[in-house]
Amino acid sequence: MDPDRVLEGLDPEQCDAARALRGPVCILAGAGTGKTRAITHRIAYAVASGVVTEQQILAVTFTTRAAGEMRGRLRGLGAPRVQARTFHSAALRQLSFFWPQVIGGPEPTLISSKIQVVARAAHSCALQLDRTGLRDIASEIEWAKVTQVRPTDYEKATAKAGRAAPMPAHDVARVYEAYEELRRERNLLDFESILELTAAMLTEHPAIAQRVRDQYRYFVVDEFQDVNPLQKLLLDAWLGDRDDLCVVGDPSQTIYSFAGATPSYLTRFSAGYPNATVVQLVRDYRSTPQVVRVANGVLRHARGPAADHRLELAAQRPDGPDPTYTEYDDEPAEATSVARKIAALIDSGTPAREIAVLFRTNSQSAAYEQALSDAGIPFSVRGATRFFERPEIKQAVHTLRGARHGAEQEPLVTTVRHILAPLGLTEVPPEGREARERWESLAALAQLAEDVAAERPGAAMEDFAAELEARVATEHAPEFEGITLASLHSAKGLEWDAVFLVGLTEGMLPIIYAESAEQIEEERRLCYVGVTRAREYLALSWALARSPGGRKSRKPSRFLDGLRPASPALAGERAGRRRQAAVVQCRVCGTTLTEAAERKLARCLDCPVDYDEELLERLKAWRRESAREQKVPPYVIFTDSTLQALAEHVPTSEAQLSRISGVGAVKLERYGEAVLALCAGKEPGSGGAEGQRDE
Repeated sequence: MDPDRVLEGLDPEQCDAARALRGPVCILAGAGTGKTRAITHRIAYAVASGVVTEQQILAVTFTTRAAGEMRGRLRGLGAPRVQARTFHSAALRQLSFFWPQVIGGPEPTLISSKIQVVARAAHSCALQLDRTGLRDIASEIEWAKVTQVRPTDYEKATAKAGRAAPMPAHDVARVYEAYEELRRERNLLDFESILELTAAMLTEHPAIAQRVRDQYRYFVVDEFQDVNPLQKLLLDAWLGDRDDLCVVGDPSQTIYSFAGATPSYLTRFSAGYPNATVVQLVRDYRSTPQVVRVANGVLRHARGPAADHRLELAAQRPDGPDPTYTEYDDEPAEATSVARKIAALIDSGTPAREIAVLFRTNSQSAAYEQALSDAGIPFSVRGATRFFERPEIKQAVHTLRGARHGAEQEPLVTTVRHILAPLGLTEVPPEGREARERWESLAALAQLAEDVAAERPGAAMEDFAAELEARVATEHAPEFEGITLASLHSAKGLEWDAVFLVGLTEGMLPIIYAESAEQIEEERRLCYVGVTRAREYLALSWALARSPGGRKSRKPSRFLDGLRPASPALAGERAGRRRQAAVVQCRVCGTTLTEAAERKLARCLDCPVDYDEELLERLKAWRRESAREQKVPPYVIFTDSTLQALAEHVPTSEAQLSRISGVGAVKLERYGEAVLALCAGKEPGSGGAEGQRDE
């Protein structure tokens, strides 16, 4: 292929990167600036120019998906034989090839999960841990191994790093040491050991090192801000004394420090290679100028080494809609509103697969799973097990079901919390990433009990268990294409036309256990990653209270300071107007309504009211039949409160029907004709509703 043709279509900075063919090269690439395009064209240009053969190139990235995408692009550019692999894949290939020569004997067994070995190690140390505790210890062992911390140094290392161990540090160190002994005795290999042994093999066996270095002469490392000390050790062993290394990354997207990643290798690259060519990619081809302004604004007040290398993105796309900033009274209101806005986007032509809801922790997904289900909008959860499929939730639901017929001496919420307490629902969140995520899931279940009690005063355990069963049935529906729900960590590397960043409050983003300046800055970078996932439509929101009627004590995330269009005084005035507009009064006695069920009916539950009982029964029968046909719980179509409101108001047009709480755009489109027919005393599908679409 003509080398110059490879460069066609690249912008000036991407061309600079592609033409820097020899020696150390550092490409600082902001979000959406075409870094994969730049590095694949650079590789193809080097091959086409005769600088290096395809077989002598090793391109390393962090996920099999990214490696596969890189290989696909290289095939299209005429370089199909370039090796594009993850660190672990490349290392395992070399280790397996040289194993008979270096070590001999049977090859070790590769373990994908440390849990079972950690459990045996903990037992040998006379420690009893549940699965969550085992996962936390496994995460600590991984952190220690990638940062090259030995068991004897673990206590000092965690203290120096300001890291909160999930249990006393000396106990973690004991389990870590026992784990390593068991692994060696049983000839087991974990992912960190693959990298360690490969690096050691190259260091201790010069002949093998020379063979590997003869094979690979030209290195490219993507996402270099996520490299950890162990990966850097292996990379140095691959390189030897050569410097044909190109690294690509963005310090502002470093979000895995908790797992041992450090941006210092990227930010200090020029210090290690004084003659390095440094190229900055700042032309953002992904997002509109409006989204880019928010992204730049999030980082404007960043501090620390990563901030010193911050890239100011320059939008290349045409204008789009302004991002929205919305404050809600409580989390259910936030989730419900987001679902309605998503329905409107879908109605206006945005494909469901191009819409995402992003949040800080996996436990936040439950409210959005429910709100989207209620609105009839399909969704999938990325990077996490769906709420009712999580092990701790399955266990909790099983226990709660078993208690449904027990004698109750206390209110529903108190009973549920007592049942969940032995499973891990404590008053204070525990230390440890896995333990905290388990706690947050159980806390979300307790919150569901509060919601049920608020909507149905006097609800008992049997009512709550029935609600759980209905929701579990919905959550286990077959997967289908739809809205993406994802944590900010699992959204890295992805993009959508429309992104809803939700739960943006102090204590959630930044997360409450982010205390040091470094941890706060990592949270800021998470926010930046979330913003830069959006191509056109960006909505940012937060709730002042967790549940309806709760104390509105939360504050918007500090990362939004200076970004919201209104001044604090005006924002307060607008919030006041929103709260005033949200007041619902009983249409019978005029009392201000606070309970969810009362607000939906627009009257006090105990106020006398006339409604068509026969119509209500017809609506319920139609709902049962529709639910049976669609194989969903009846409440997914309409809740009991919505059916009662329909029977009380008896709407005669779509305009009237749309004003009933619980009838959104999606349900109006899907069920409006049938409901209007029933309200008119006709059978659904028999006609008679035409001509009544406008009031």
